[in-house]
Amino acid sequence: MNDETLPPCPECSGTYTYEMGALLVCPECGHEWTLSAASDAGDSGESGVIRDAVGNALSDGDDVTVVKTLKVKGHPTGIKAGTKVRNIRLVSGVAGHDIDCKIEGFGAMQLKSSVVKKA
Repeated sequence: MNDETLPPCPECSGTYTYEMGALLVCPECGHEWTLSAASDAGDSGESGVIRDAVGNALSDGDDVTVVKTLKVKGHPTGIKAGTKVRNIRLVSGVAGHDIDCKIEGFGAMQLKSSVVKKA
């Protein structure tokens, strides 16, 4: 397979993917996957759906609850499990952070959908 037909990285959408044996590798984020996994993901029809930690589909304006305690740089206690976050906005953020929100006592920040559940 030549470089022109290799799919972009499913994690960061990087276009510099290359083959390493049976795996495809993204040099930008280090993600490794198989070509069959990439084609299966493309056939699902729900590639743009962002899901929470328990599998519920999220959308803009939803309220979510943090499911595990998160460390926050520069804050002694971090965000405790059970913290409610209101009116989220879905974005394509950096390093898997796909939720843009404001958390009371912390301000604006981005969260990963894998650490929240729909309220």
